[in-house]
Amino acid sequence: MIRVGIAGIGFMGWIHYLAYGRCEGTEVAAICTRSQKKLAGDWRDIQGNFGPPGEQIDTSALAAYRRLEDLLADDTIDVVDLCLPPHLHADPAVAALEHGKHVFCEKPMALTTDACQRMVAAARANDRQLFIGHVLPMFPEYAQVLRWIEDGTYGHPRGGSFKRVISDPRWLADFYDPRRVGGPLIDLHVHDAHLIRLLFGMPTEVVSQGRMREAVVEYCHTLFRFADPQLVVHAVSGIIPQQGRPFTHGFEIHTTDATLQFEFAVIDNVAETLMPLTALAGEGRVERPDLGDGDAVDPFLAEVREVARCAAVNRPSRILGGDLARDAVVLCHCQTESVRTGKAVAVPTPGGSTA
Repeated sequence: MIRVGIAGIGFMGWIHYLAYGRCEGTEVAAICTRSQKKLAGDWRDIQGNFGPPGEQIDTSALAAYRRLEDLLADDTIDVVDLCLPPHLHADPAVAALEHGKHVFCEKPMALTTDACQRMVAAARANDRQLFIGHVLPMFPEYAQVLRWIEDGTYGHPRGGSFKRVISDPRWLADFYDPRRVGGPLIDLHVHDAHLIRLLFGMPTEVVSQGRMREAVVEYCHTLFRFADPQLVVHAVSGIIPQQGRPFTHGFEIHTTDATLQFEFAVIDNVAETLMPLTALAGEGRVERPDLGDGDAVDPFLAEVREVARCAAVNRPSRILGGDLARDAVVLCHCQTESVRTGKAVAVPTPGGSTA
């Protein structure tokens, strides 16, 4: 049994708690929050943009800590699940790894590449696993594409275009603060940067055209260049001022034998699948797999199952590993530099510093 301690009981802490409740071989054994109300189990004021609202939870069987140091000192905990604000990821993750815990940290991994590298180095130095909550590959459409590519159903990847655009999140006071949340690239586009890194490897150069909002990119288009000139990869990311479309994401991925398309949006508070996952294959074949209806928590269940499976045998995760998440943050900072300077920016080798 993998025993988990969740640090930070907000929206993501609640979703992770629900996922562990459905995950065989894991149990939430401890929580850590400064809120006495939440320590007592009153999570009813938790509300997010998907999934069920918070509830009254029975915490009587849980170890309840107000200080992270006390959670880390609990020798019965195998995995520390960090659902803290982005600017508080790096130091607690390093401390947990140094206490011999595996760490599952929500994305973005950290706000700077140096902080990400410190986390990766701490995992290696302490022979523990570092998992970063890049849940996007666990969503049904993205998971299916990964399966197709891994088993060669439609040949090998040749590139693609990726979209992740939201309306201005006016309720998040620190969203554009590079020291606390990181802005649209670090907080939003990092999902697609991670997916691009997973599908195609690490780019050698980025060329981004966009708009800045003070120190962060507000909106941009990016061309990712690779050592293989046959790979053609593009992404559009950021914020628009039209509040009637609070969210959209999707892709058009090209392989040697098919074009794979998907697009989803929330328009006027109604979720719409604009293009269900579709494979445009050879000889005019059009294939649309049945992905089922699913549940909002299901991708997070798949995520915590991956964490539990890898932690149980102390092996890295191919999808949730720290190296991959660090590289995604590297790409975001390279894109910011390209928008800021109006020039192509070379991507540093893994472990190099950009910000």
